[in-house]
Amino acid sequence: QVQLVESGGGLVQPGGSLRLSCAASGFTFSTYAMNWYRQAPGKERELVASIITIGTYADSVKGRFTISRDNSKNTVYLQMNSLKPEDTGVYYCQARSPPYHYWGKGTLVTVSS
Repeated sequence: QVQLVESGGGLVQPGGSLRLSCAASGFTFSTYAMNWYRQAPGKERELVASIITIGTYADSVKGRFTISRDNSKNTVYLQMNSLKPEDTGVYYCQARSPPYHYWGKGTLVTVSS
């Protein structure tokens, strides 16, 4: 049974940091691209960062967010620094290896003073 479980969300002030984690099970983690998406209130879900071996980023988070993975722990991380109110949303972990893709249930990040 495939599971992706996100954790690490919460309330943080502008300029603060959070580290999200996504623990995976039920598939061969090391062979999948791992992605972080986010969905802000009233907006469509958008791709934030992706990693196979090297991370790639949306322009809106480049230089502030870092994606990494630990294949020995079947876990992908998203380090988020210099957070802005517009970073607020539900952050989802996705595992992708076409034609398969799996989603977690998300973790809420709120950036507010």
